[in-house]
Amino acid sequence: MKKWLILLLPLMLFAKEEVVIKVAEMHCPLCTTAVKKALKSVEGVESSKVTLETKLAVVIAKDGIEDKTFLEAVKTTGYEGVIVSRHRLKE
Repeated sequence: MKKWLILLLPLMLFAKEEVVIKVAEMHCPLCTTAVKKALKSVEGVESSKVTLETKLAVVIAKDGIEDKTFLEAVKTTGYEGVIVSRHRLKE
């Protein structure tokens, strides 16, 4: 049992996931910049892309960051977010 845990530990430490957040209130490029910056400030976030046309933020982050952490980051910009999907990325 311990042998399997040792083999899986690096995979758990370096696993990434994609989180998609709907931020419906955004209305200008400054909005998207603020949301992107706030999400990138979350520890463990590798990248964030925010699109005004779709009103979606796509975040690549280490696995295991709670939904509320992302939503609180969005809230600091004055917007409300809703997680629409999240899935683990293949290594």
